[in-house]
Amino acid sequence: MARAELPVGEAQTLLLHVLERDRAWYFAHADEPVGANIEARFVDLTARRQRGSPVAYLVGHREFWSLDLTVNPAVLIPRPDTELLVSWGVELAGQHQCQRLLDLGTGSGAVALALATELPGCQITAVDVSQAALAVASANGQRLELSNVTYRRSDWFADLPGEQWPLIVSNPPYICADDPHLLQGDLPAEPRSALVGGTDGLDCIRAIISSAAAHLVSPGWLLLEHGWQQAFDVRRLLGEGGFTAVASRRDLAGHERVSGGRLL
Repeated sequence: MARAELPVGEAQTLLLHVLERDRAWYFAHADEPVGANIEARFVDLTARRQRGSPVAYLVGHREFWSLDLTVNPAVLIPRPDTELLVSWGVELAGQHQCQRLLDLGTGSGAVALALATELPGCQITAVDVSQAALAVASANGQRLELSNVTYRRSDWFADLPGEQWPLIVSNPPYICADDPHLLQGDLPAEPRSALVGGTDGLDCIRAIISSAAAHLVSPGWLLLEHGWQQAFDVRRLLGEGGFTAVASRRDLAGHERVSGGRLL
């Protein structure tokens, strides 16, 4: 059975990667022939994409918050929805003059590095349980020359005893274990540990909220990304955890995507 052709945008991205050129060059030279080696590499990438490999993994990078981030199968591919977490974090850090903040489950470092770019006077701790993910995040930080980020291995707060921050942000795993979307799009190729949050998708969020009080200065803020149908439950969990001023913010599609609260 013949495989479906790739969308034009994906095919162009793969070709430009092989050519090591940008789109401006492509449109100026689109009619020029390519060598056999270039064609063979492009055909190989196209076949791998048709078999389900994400474009971001094939080309090795993805843009987030205007930052070009290296990604590989050890980390989740950054999504535009997560920029809402960054923007709220920047807002709170500015309002409360935060000198330090914590990013739990940093993955590729997308959130931590975006915050570091916007808050150069703030020292950011980027934490992940995966050493492979931390290697990706650290390499991204070095390449972007961001010196206000430190990288530490910890299973949520487990290896951070006694440490506190005025602001904690996290994009934890929040997909339900039986969600059919896990079999669609790029998700089958991404690390399941970065996607699945237990039977109802809220296990990691519960764990973070239940331990956050010991790691927040008073007053301190906790911001959590979650699924588009989970905002009510996350607000409830925050309230039960003693947080006040609990609220949610909507992404560009109008879905409540990030919830947070203040601990006095």
